[in-house]
Amino acid sequence: MLEPAAGVPPIVASAGALDAAVAVLGRGTGPVAVDTERASGYRYWQRAYLVQLRREGAGTVLIDPIGLDGLSELADVLNPLEWVLHAASQDLPCLAELGLAPAAIFDTELAARLAGLERVGLAALVEELLGYHLQKGHGAADWSRRPLPAEWLTYAALDVELLLPLRTAIAAELDAQGKSGWAVEEFETVRNAGPPVPRTDPWRRTSGMHRIHKPRELATVRELWHARDQLARQRDIAPGRVLPDAAIIDAALADPPDEAALLSRPVFNGRSQRRHVKTWLAAIQAARVLPASELPSLRAQGGGPPPLNRWQDRDPAAAVRLTAARATLTKIAEHYRLPLQNLLAPDVVRRLCWEPPEPLDAAAVQRELVAGGARPWQCELTAHPLATALTTAPK
Repeated sequence: MLEPAAGVPPIVASAGALDAAVAVLGRGTGPVAVDTERASGYRYWQRAYLVQLRREGAGTVLIDPIGLDGLSELADVLNPLEWVLHAASQDLPCLAELGLAPAAIFDTELAARLAGLERVGLAALVEELLGYHLQKGHGAADWSRRPLPAEWLTYAALDVELLLPLRTAIAAELDAQGKSGWAVEEFETVRNAGPPVPRTDPWRRTSGMHRIHKPRELATVRELWHARDQLARQRDIAPGRVLPDAAIIDAALADPPDEAALLSRPVFNGRSQRRHVKTWLAAIQAARVLPASELPSLRAQGGGPPPLNRWQDRDPAAAVRLTAARATLTKIAEHYRLPLQNLLAPDVVRRLCWEPPEPLDAAAVQRELVAGGARPWQCELTAHPLATALTTAPK
């Protein structure tokens, strides 16, 4: 499928065009297929730069939210409906920023995982279940660009062209396997998840951190990361385009004493970095003068179990429990044709095995699972087998 059956519609980018689109969508029937295009890798903020919609009886609508003064009329039509999305957790946050929030969702990617399908990408599912090959290739493009190229709009329209029949096909598979109720619980969890929780010490995820072995170097990484983040926010540019992670690690290891030394380093000698050299040098100097008591720990601080490679040394019994739990969950996942991570979140399992409840029985295990966010269907499948596995694991 190289283009939508009815062609690519014009972009809705004016109040009058939005009114007409809302009226057309309102006359449609059934759920609405929804997708967005963002500019990840180019922009700091994960906003939607294009919203694609398709509904039976209404056809496809492409909306440019950047050129419009609010979407409240669209929300009045869309929000009471079921939305069909692929990988909904990626799209719902930026749609919520536009005032768009569904009454229910059907996530074709998540549904495919629950159905035990091996390939869950949109193109793969469309090919396997509907027999079409989708034209792909622009998902990682800079969708903040204006005007949007015609071939990009074709790609965007195709992303919703077959979502509704794909929903029908996967729903039938879930129903045949007796998993429709599971899917509803999963979809509601995604729908109500809200925005992602900010990470603790996100600077620790800088690529190349394995090369950092001293607290002072770590402090330099932290200061440069925060300086870069502030610039990226102000300019709405992806942080990696302001200053690559590799340059942060290089500067932390080299500890250049002055501007000349910093500008001699790779990347920093480029024109864009010369503009901000005082910012980068100030961050490096701030880390250099920090008292030892304020230097970050080489080991990330946080709650929960330690890294898995330390379990055997710190608590051999917990390591044995984890092995037993994983073996039990693997058998259940294979029986129901589920990915292991969709049967039960790995972090929930680790916490349960590291600090098991007392007394260790099925009821107590279920309480721990619920506290960790497990859904009822997951508890029903795993609570009792996990309790058995943990109580019978070798001491």
